Amino acid sequence: QVQLVESGGGLVQAGDSLRLSCVASGRTSSNYRMGWFRQAPGKDREFVATLGRSTDTTYYVESVKGRFTISEDNAKNTVYLQMNSPKVEDSELYYCAARRFGPALHPAEIDYWGQGPQVTVSS
Repeated sequence: QVQLVESGGGLVQAGDSLRLSCVASGRTSSNYRMGWFRQAPGKDREFVATLGRSTDTTYYVESVKGRFTISEDNAKNTVYLQMNSPKVEDSELYYCAARRFGPALHPAEIDYWGQGPQVTVSS
């Protein structure tokens, strides 16, 4: 069992920055790759960013490329999502995700989810 605990959500102004953190505990190992998804009310959960199989590989949804950065600190079992220049349309619940043996690209393939803190971007 793996537990994911996120922090860092809240209210931010458009154009500012915000960093989400996700700490993994339990049966964590290098076999799990971490990522971020988001979900708006009444919509499906969508992929945002993930770490790839290798430590220097990352993937992003097109709408956040150049603005968001995913990174990890293995010593702390923590993955981050740095959100620069957020837009009002980035206002959603953000979920940390863990997938065993592969990048966290599709919701159906995720093994564990975090609780989903709200990020609200004001204009």
